[in-house]
Amino acid sequence: MSGQDTFCPPRRIRRGVALTFVFASVLATGAATGSFGASGEQGGQDRESAAASGATPEGHREYVAKAAAEAMADGESPVEAAERAVSRSGDRWGAVYSEGEFEEFEEALDGAYTGVGLWARRETDGRIEITRVRDGSPAADAGIRKGDRLRSVDGEEIDGRPVTEVLSLLRGDDEDASAGTTVSLGLERGTRAWSETLRRARLSTDPVTVRRLTHGVTVIKVAAFTRGSGDRVRTALGQAPGDARIVLDLRGNSGGLVTEAVTTASAFLDGGLVATYDVNGAQRALHADPGGDTTRPLVALVDGGTMSAAELLTGALQDRGRAVVVGSRTFGKGSVQMPSRLPDGSVAELTVGHYRTPSGRGVDGQGLTPDLEADEGALERAETVLSGLGQ
Repeated sequence: MSGQDTFCPPRRIRRGVALTFVFASVLATGAATGSFGASGEQGGQDRESAAASGATPEGHREYVAKAAAEAMADGESPVEAAERAVSRSGDRWGAVYSEGEFEEFEEALDGAYTGVGLWARRETDGRIEITRVRDGSPAADAGIRKGDRLRSVDGEEIDGRPVTEVLSLLRGDDEDASAGTTVSLGLERGTRAWSETLRRARLSTDPVTVRRLTHGVTVIKVAAFTRGSGDRVRTALGQAPGDARIVLDLRGNSGGLVTEAVTTASAFLDGGLVATYDVNGAQRALHADPGGDTTRPLVALVDGGTMSAAELLTGALQDRGRAVVVGSRTFGKGSVQMPSRLPDGSVAELTVGHYRTPSGRGVDGQGLTPDLEADEGALERAETVLSGLGQ
């Protein structure tokens, strides 16, 4: 698994629950999707004798809110009580954020975050390798390079830890996560081992990038569906040469705002259904705007890091026959979360429903299967597919 030190929640409120790498996203309806994580160990004394497993979504919200209110009345931490309640509720994707964290996630949806500018992945031997360094970031200014090994963060050894946990260490706790605070890294390059102390900075993301390959292929990569990314895809498509064949690269896209995924779908579809979803049993639908480009040959690239809103988009393009999907099975995050404010201002984000592709396929827990399986050399396979598609 790989990741970037963006959108990682601080570790403070992850006691008793496995660390998660969460991209909060909110639909205009108030429902949210695009988060991912995992429920883990239950920690602390339960505030109620019975778990909320099997309860309705509305019951889950009441259960969590009650636990937080009782904790606040007893002078205890509402956030930790809510975490325990979420863990016991059986909600796989449920999460609790402090008020400050939720505000940071909202800012992240605008494409800004606080960090040092590193992407990393865990190798099969458990080592953490840096896979990319953002230009102009604190990490780049310190001379850190792609391929360097990250051995420790603030003195904590990190070999064998999940990448999400490592990135959370880079991000820092509530008290030290702001721009200007420092983080110490232990690094290794070949036989050289050294330490660097970096000062966190406010950085901006570039969620949509475009490059032109040979043979008239334009690659539009969408790293995440932050605000404005859908319009940027539409602009990139409009600026591509008239005879260009398009690769929409959604590999590693962890999701984001569903509205932006629908806008992206609208760039390639002439109206019609993008997805259906339910909120507390009420069925709703998402539709593309008319007028999209339906003629250019299109391949969508996906992998195990293609999640949530990116899966929703992939499913629409695949079901509607608009794109050939190439790559590996997607992650399988197809649930809808709704954020609820707790008495102390923190936020519980709980599952209220699931979305389906236009043909009625569920995504949650199973992902989407590409039309053509490809792991190594997926982009080359996409080019081959495009060469066989007529204008």
